[in-house]
Amino acid sequence: MSSTQSHDATPPSEAARAILVGVDFGRQSAKQGFDESLDELALLAESAGDTPVAKVIARRQAPDAALFVGSGKADEIKLLVQAHQAHTVLFDQAISPAQQRNLERVLGVPVADRTALILEIFAARAQSHEGKLQVELARLQYLSTRLVRRWSHLERQSGGIGMRGGPGEAQIELDRRMIEDRIKKTKERLKQVQRQRSTQRKARARNGVFKVSLVGYTNAGKSTLFNALTKARAYAANQLFATLDTTTRSLYLEQAGASVSLSDTVGFIRDLPHKLVEAFRATLQEAADADLLLHVVDASSPVLDEQIAEVERVLAEIGAADVPQVLVYNKQDLLADDQRPREIVDAVLRAAGGTGPTPRVFVSSLDGSGLPELRQLIATAMQAQPLIPDERDPRFDSDPSPEWDDGEPSSSDPSQP
Repeated sequence: MSSTQSHDATPPSEAARAILVGVDFGRQSAKQGFDESLDELALLAESAGDTPVAKVIARRQAPDAALFVGSGKADEIKLLVQAHQAHTVLFDQAISPAQQRNLERVLGVPVADRTALILEIFAARAQSHEGKLQVELARLQYLSTRLVRRWSHLERQSGGIGMRGGPGEAQIELDRRMIEDRIKKTKERLKQVQRQRSTQRKARARNGVFKVSLVGYTNAGKSTLFNALTKARAYAANQLFATLDTTTRSLYLEQAGASVSLSDTVGFIRDLPHKLVEAFRATLQEAADADLLLHVVDASSPVLDEQIAEVERVLAEIGAADVPQVLVYNKQDLLADDQRPREIVDAVLRAAGGTGPTPRVFVSSLDGSGLPELRQLIATAMQAQPLIPDERDPRFDSDPSPEWDDGEPSSSDPSQP
């Protein structure tokens, strides 16, 4: 069974026409939060500069080993590619290198999966030196798994004087070795930047600065809230992953008579690639090392529960599950009158983390409603966790990541090394 939807809108000449494909594997997909509308994939495609022209939903019990969707569905997608003069086909799930190669042969156009799409967006949005290095590392790690025999230059090399590689070394082996060398060099460059970030965080710890980080699903309005609280001019837009680089500003709280450091971090998304989480560990570490997390939620989203669960999953992966939280339900200005809360501030039990109710506040970053109550909640949390300046913070003595063999990663205000 399958379904197909077409978009009649004609894309701009510079935009690539894209066919969107999602596969429903039944119970397995239900557990993973399958998006039958493919709306999020469409937003990702648009964020990458593509224009969706058709959507295809296939239903299978298991992926086809060769073509992921099976030969019949692949032929159907090929007809859509020809009918819409599409330039690319985007899959909502991860596909293997062999499946990608086979699909491109059948469809006649480039094929990409959700991971590749997210990496493309990250590459376009990274601004700071550290952000660019992190994206480069993630892309290289992804590319290292995509080395398949697709071109004639992958024939075995003969070796000899003037030839690259040893006798009989395949081009694919040379490519893999070159990528591994670039990965190693990129990690070394990241270590240098991370040492600087670690020094900055140690200074804040010694000074007893209360650290607050904004976290949440992408496009929940974190950067807009950040600007509203700090009067900053951080980039904010109604798009996925508008902000990648961590920005930190001082926020003065009249209720506490003191200032806190407030950091805006990269947003999360369903099926965020593990390698991307690993590569951005330095940036995400800002959340793990915070004294308080403002978990920003799009109150107008019909799938806010699933988005909250995904954020909690990533927080657990980076070691931030036990950091105290305030749930900030943003965009209440988009709610209908009968959907608006009776109380601006209340408390709820979270499915993950926390031993008691978690404070929740409803705000609008655009009209400012609920912001005074949010400031009070931050001040209350700050007063409940008195900081004692210390020359040594044990959080900076954690063991290096086994995958990276790095020192303690860190991130703060974007800057050049």
